[in-house]
Amino acid sequence: MEIETIRAFLEVADGTTVTVAAERAHRTQPALSRALSRLEREVGSELFQRSGRGLTLTPAGRELLDSARRIVEAYDRGVRAVQDMAAPQGGFVPLAFLHTLGTWLVPELIRSFRAERPEVRFDLRQHGDAGLVDDLLGGAVDLAITGGLPEHPQIESRRLLIEPLRLVVPPDHRFAGRRSVRLADLAADPFIVLKSGFSLRAVTEHLCVEAGFVPQIGFEGEEVETLRGLVSAGLGVALLPDPHGVGAPAAPHLRVSDVQASREIGIAWIRDRRLPSASDRFRQHVIGNARKVARG
Repeated sequence: MEIETIRAFLEVADGTTVTVAAERAHRTQPALSRALSRLEREVGSELFQRSGRGLTLTPAGRELLDSARRIVEAYDRGVRAVQDMAAPQGGFVPLAFLHTLGTWLVPELIRSFRAERPEVRFDLRQHGDAGLVDDLLGGAVDLAITGGLPEHPQIESRRLLIEPLRLVVPPDHRFAGRRSVRLADLAADPFIVLKSGFSLRAVTEHLCVEAGFVPQIGFEGEEVETLRGLVSAGLGVALLPDPHGVGAPAAPHLRVSDVQASREIGIAWIRDRRLPSASDRFRQHVIGNARKVARG
């Protein structure tokens, strides 16, 4: 059973055609088809069935899927560990992070780390909270910089900092001229929030309840900057982190005075999984420097 054949099995299982999988593996399509047939003979069952113009997994293929992913992940971790031994100053860090942290925290942490270890390479992925957990559990990344601390028995995490949240109101809002506001005074306003599954959505709902009301949801989105734009257009209010790396925002960002409006930023990894050297060094760097970056 060749590792590249298992990779091809995973690609086809994810919806890639055999032709494209063959190109990525630098094989001909007939050669890869024969390799997948050998894999089926080895496991003793058909793994794919034709569905229209494509292939879908059989029950046996679905049963093999998780084990195949673990095989590839373990192999890749082993290769990286050997590479780290051969080039101790180099290495490779697969990192996922909350999309709102991509304009300030993550770039600066990587910049300062690579100033000391310029040979280290990064593979970066941006997600909402659920995607970060999936990437960790699936082995796609070693580390995830998160909003909040994931509650999962396989995941270990550590708080990095507390990020303030502001009440963002339209430019012509009745409170636009203020510097601070009570969240309770916005109980009648429509709130613009991230979709369910994002930690910032849960934080918003919790803070509103703490202030004495259940928020009226006007719009839902998947990007914080989209929410900021909707507020600027006068479509509602939102609890959002300060913008970073941009000019003055179009919508006023007000301090919240009646509840502690903030969210946790953390770093997470798989419990009891030994991190490769480069990822472990970057984890230590993040823990030691995140607050310094946040202070500017």
